[in-house]
Amino acid sequence: MSSALTDLCRYPIVQAPMAGGPSCPQLVAAVAEAGGLGFLAAGYKTADGMYQEIKQVRGLTGQPFGVNLFMPQQNLTDPGALEVYRHQLAGESSWYETPLGDTDACGDDGYEAKLAILLEDPVPVVSFTFGCPSRDTLDAFAAAGTYTVVTVTSPEEAQAAQWAGADAVCAQGTEAGGHRSTFRDDPETDGGGTGLLCLVTQVRETVQIPVIAAGGLMRGAQIAGVLAAGADAAQLGTAFLVCPESGAHLLHKQALTNPLFVRTTLTRAFSGRPARGLVNRFVREHGPYAPAAYPQVHHMTSVLRKAAARAGDAQGMALWAGQGHRMARELPAGRLVRLLAEELDAARTAVSTRSTQ
Repeated sequence: MSSALTDLCRYPIVQAPMAGGPSCPQLVAAVAEAGGLGFLAAGYKTADGMYQEIKQVRGLTGQPFGVNLFMPQQNLTDPGALEVYRHQLAGESSWYETPLGDTDACGDDGYEAKLAILLEDPVPVVSFTFGCPSRDTLDAFAAAGTYTVVTVTSPEEAQAAQWAGADAVCAQGTEAGGHRSTFRDDPETDGGGTGLLCLVTQVRETVQIPVIAAGGLMRGAQIAGVLAAGADAAQLGTAFLVCPESGAHLLHKQALTNPLFVRTTLTRAFSGRPARGLVNRFVREHGPYAPAAYPQVHHMTSVLRKAAARAGDAQGMALWAGQGHRMARELPAGRLVRLLAEELDAARTAVSTRSTQ
């Protein structure tokens, strides 16, 4: 790891910020205590809700941790397409006996209020998703002593983040679970993206700042692979979803290793933005018709997803998962961090041994 990242955690292992509940204070603290870097997800929370979780983490650990923010989104939604999708979901509304959510909700996710809190009462690390902050914002965090990370999906985005003054980038391969963190939501790229190893290599050759690799990583040997490709650390999300400390819904945790769910896909069905999740009934029936309309579709379907969870129906939930989901291990988060570190050491030792033979 680079010296700056080394100061933040003992192992080159980062717990991904997973919005919607999984990245709760208990998970973040457990990862941090074990020597990894835990991340709170501020997305979909109010500024005060974020601050309350920060206080909880501080009460559980004195180790460094991070907070992830969603960048404000431009409203480029076609109202007609959104209305068509509302009609498409009418059957779901009837089935779960709940009206669809309000699509007029604000699209900035309380960004400015969250920035103000994080600059007034700094945390060790702040990362950004769905775009890159301005140089003024990144300079303000630097002055506050906060390490900044921008999530990217291409060498061009990584270069833009470096130019803006980010301390590091998180290179997200197409294998990653949850939302694609592209700066611009382009429907023409819905087919996927660049695989992680290729992306890490391209980004490493493009920028001089540290690179964190994210996308389908579940084992220490895989971490060794991305480090060998040029990454400074590895970020894992799905691997931590099944931990007892995770705030993910029990049905979500069970689905990751349930033979009923055999594959993942990128879909706009739940949020209007491409996100990788397990293929269930909702994805099959509505994915082909979902418009590029984030966060409007997210707000429209949120009540449906909550109703499905209350009904115990995983077929109507957003089951975000990376491509390695079947390798999930139901271990306490601290134990998982230490096991990953042991596997990483073993993989490095094996490579060193082979090279000397």
